[in-house]
Amino acid sequence: MKPNEVLKVVLTGVMCLSFASALAQEAPDDPADVWSVIEDEWNADEKGDKKWPDRLLSDDFTGWGKNSPAPRDKSSTKMWDRFNDQTGKALAHELYPLSIIVHDDVAVAHYLYSNAFQSKDGEIEMSNGRYTDVLVRTDDGWKFLAWHGGDD
Repeated sequence: MKPNEVLKVVLTGVMCLSFASALAQEAPDDPADVWSVIEDEWNADEKGDKKWPDRLLSDDFTGWGKNSPAPRDKSSTKMWDRFNDQTGKALAHELYPLSIIVHDDVAVAHYLYSNAFQSKDGEIEMSNGRYTDVLVRTDDGWKFLAWHGGDD
């Protein structure tokens, strides 16, 4: 190789390494992003946000809460969320993350929660439980693909 060709190869290599380093620094913090979506779902429910299922559930979502006889798809989850909003409201919650594993475009998160719910008749119900959520990376960010859990 001629000296000019060697110089071009070296400069190209240096540029590629610099670009790869810049990409690595700009890579998203996947576990933090996943946790943010989980918190967003709980916060949206507490605020009475009726649009959270469309924003946060994938179209092929299926979730199985402990109080449900079978897994529920996105449409069923939306219907039961509307029903729950008519029976009372979420007052407060606290989440306790246990682990988040990200494998390519899929994430699995395990966590515990404490929750306070006020029924329409004014009674406050406290509950504790656990969830396992499965999220998938989409063009619009992380979305719930599945979940399982509920009150202990």
